[in-house]
Amino acid sequence: MARTRKVTISTDVHGHTAGWSETRGAPPATPTSDPTAAAFFDVDNTMMQGASIYWFARGLAARKYFTTGDLARFAWQQAKFRLLATEHAGDMSQAKEAALAFVQGWRVDDVERLAEEIFDELMAPRIWAGTRRLAQRHLDAGERVWLVSAAPVEIGRVIAARLGLTGAIGTVAEVVDGAYTGRLVGDLMHGPAKAEAITQLAGVEGLDLDRCTAYSDSANDLPMLSVVGHPVAVNPDPALLRQARQRGWAVRDFRTGRRAVKIAVPSTAAAGLVAGAVTAGLALHRRRHRAG
Repeated sequence: MARTRKVTISTDVHGHTAGWSETRGAPPATPTSDPTAAAFFDVDNTMMQGASIYWFARGLAARKYFTTGDLARFAWQQAKFRLLATEHAGDMSQAKEAALAFVQGWRVDDVERLAEEIFDELMAPRIWAGTRRLAQRHLDAGERVWLVSAAPVEIGRVIAARLGLTGAIGTVAEVVDGAYTGRLVGDLMHGPAKAEAITQLAGVEGLDLDRCTAYSDSANDLPMLSVVGHPVAVNPDPALLRQARQRGWAVRDFRTGRRAVKIAVPSTAAAGLVAGAVTAGLALHRRRHRAG
């Protein structure tokens, strides 16, 4: 896959910024394609067991970017965010600062190269077969399929390309001369930001949101699920399951028994997604490299 960064950035009338990137291998339009319908899939615990940024961090740890002890602390941080539903303003501020530390000075092509390698090694075996089939049904119906994640859009695009999907919506970091500056373009792709991004993309791509479908495991994504005509709860957390039952939404659960408990950690963690494993680990790596 060519590692060229082609991110579309859109800002709505309220000043909300969204970013998305199509994959080079996106399926071409066919006579049966529906240009007004699309499907949007959350990634962590919806398309994949666990958090994509955690598995990315595991891959970096295997490459000696930081220690397994660091990784254990980051995994606990993610679990804490999930279990305690820590989404206060201070947490989001720390997450944004951490995201800046993660990307600063790194070249885009290096991040995408590592993401490709780590997807093949650690993420591909953890893709939910059931969710993957749901995505394929939309593709077979001639609809576009987008991933939506708080992870950096470059990582989302790699996952989408590996799965043969249309593209990814994600957190966008500023790039100058092929390297990250350490500044974000807009905010983290989390909570209401996902709904805003989908709405903006729909305006640009000519989608009818009433004909679109969204999938997520987390009550954090209620805004995203509510903005489309066909919301689906996949492997839902208790709060989302309650909402889905109250609202009459479809529910798909690909977990079974004890296995469902085991995969809950490491899990998606709203603010902790970008703030966790990758961020501090790369900062430690940079400090150790300079010290050496």
